[in-house]
Amino acid sequence: MKDGADNDALLQPESQFVLRLFVTGMTPRSTRAIRAVRALCQQQLEGRFALEIIDVYQQPERVHDEQVIATPTLIKYEPAPVRRIVGDMTDTHRLCFGLGLPVPT
Repeated sequence: MKDGADNDALLQPESQFVLRLFVTGMTPRSTRAIRAVRALCQQQLEGRFALEIIDVYQQPERVHDEQVIATPTLIKYEPAPVRRIVGDMTDTHRLCFGLGLPVPT
């Protein structure tokens, strides 16, 4: 499923963010994580992000390939460096910090 940083990313407003969110089925926790990540992307990265949602039950090979050991896990591939955020995706401050985005006040 697709939707449409570090200090360097903040300096380059046109940076494209490439993200993958690994979830475990459609549990309440997974649903909250999906909603939170999508909302943040739509608010702060409108028009410059690609978000892929991966259900670890339906694509277990991806878990192995990406070395995901817990869910939810959000991996930011672009802009570099690659970063992983594991756990509660509803903590906006933590999520922004992990993605290298300005933390909302």
